[in-house]
Amino acid sequence: MDKFKAMEAFVKVVDSGGFTRAAELMRAPKATVSTLIQDLETQLGTRLLHRTTRRVTVTADGASYYERCIRILDDLREADESLSARQGDPNGRLRVDVFSAMASYLMSSGLPDFLAKHPRIRLEMGCSDRPVNMVSEGVDCVIRAGEVTDPSLIARRIGSMWFVPCATPAYLARHGEPTHPQDLYQHTLINYFLHGSGKVTPWDFSKDGERIEWTPDAPLSVNDSKVYEDACLAGLGIGTVPSFVYQRYQQQGLLQGVLTDWVSDPVPVYVVYASKRHLSTKVQAFVEWVAEFFENAPGLRRSVN
Repeated sequence: MDKFKAMEAFVKVVDSGGFTRAAELMRAPKATVSTLIQDLETQLGTRLLHRTTRRVTVTADGASYYERCIRILDDLREADESLSARQGDPNGRLRVDVFSAMASYLMSSGLPDFLAKHPRIRLEMGCSDRPVNMVSEGVDCVIRAGEVTDPSLIARRIGSMWFVPCATPAYLARHGEPTHPQDLYQHTLINYFLHGSGKVTPWDFSKDGERIEWTPDAPLSVNDSKVYEDACLAGLGIGTVPSFVYQRYQQQGLLQGVLTDWVSDPVPVYVVYASKRHLSTKVQAFVEWVAEFFENAPGLRRSVN
């Protein structure tokens, strides 16, 4: 039995809550993961997991052993990565999750540079706006907009973004251009709602000390930022898109800003990773790269408030 492989399998099962997901994360058959843990339990002479048809839970002995496994595997990983770092670039699979609109922006503007700098990293980028459980889903780091409240995670602020109300020139030619936020009541609007809670994100406007915040009643609401872009581009109404999205489409003549003398509240953007004693070299490489990318990207710099 490969003891380290068995320990890794045990940790994955505990973190993910089941054998099926652990097998997916390890890219191994479910039967292999089950056998590794059975052999580990036999060697240790104790049961590590309670198994039922519906769920898998850790025993008291298993919980204690889990903490020791985490430390041992972290030390082993650190030793491997420190040697790799001395021999060359960071390497291995790197799983990153990015909200959809930002993923599209990075693909066209920055990722080629990162992949060229680190050819031994195999980047797997999840693209969605839904909250990600980094531990159970095996994600190394995420890029998210808005405050991060989970104390078990490290959140490094890398930038800010603003939302720009806009529509297609054809829509505005048909319906006219609003000159005050109250004029939006007479327009067709597009809303964005959050995964899980279903809460609609409010619109906000500020100008000369006056601030207006409201949640409009809209005929269309979506929960994916890239699909939201598509709805605006399709001329379905007025929407509010991130400044970095608006700049690209405005330059192409596809979207036109409205209420440009009003501004929205800045939204902080973070790169987030699990709180560990040692940060892997591949994650560190990505974190440093994306922080530098944001600092040099128009409309995304953290220092601009």
